[in-house]
Amino acid sequence: MIENTCKHLQSLANQCIFDDMSTVAKNFRIDSELNAQATTLLEGLGLSMSQAVSIFLRQVVLHRGLPFKIEYPEYPKELMEAIEEGDRLARDSQAKTYSSHEELLEELGIKL
Repeated sequence: MIENTCKHLQSLANQCIFDDMSTVAKNFRIDSELNAQATTLLEGLGLSMSQAVSIFLRQVVLHRGLPFKIEYPEYPKELMEAIEEGDRLARDSQAKTYSSHEELLEELGIKL
């Protein structure tokens, strides 16, 4: 079932993206790990990187901008407070420090 769906998507993508159009070659650089992850995911959907980029660019034109919001994620208040506390402790020369993970666990009374 999934394999047939992927083949169908591939066929539709080829028809919608590449039929009856002239193409130009574009070179761009991306992180190698991102490339590997995206390639694997796109292959699972039956799309090549080129087809996915073409779909993205068609959406850019259709939306007259990026087809999604670019924004900072909202983090929970507790996480932000913990980060701020960590920053304060890192700047505090009087804060207790530990020379090893084991020393910290020992002080907390945690035995491995």
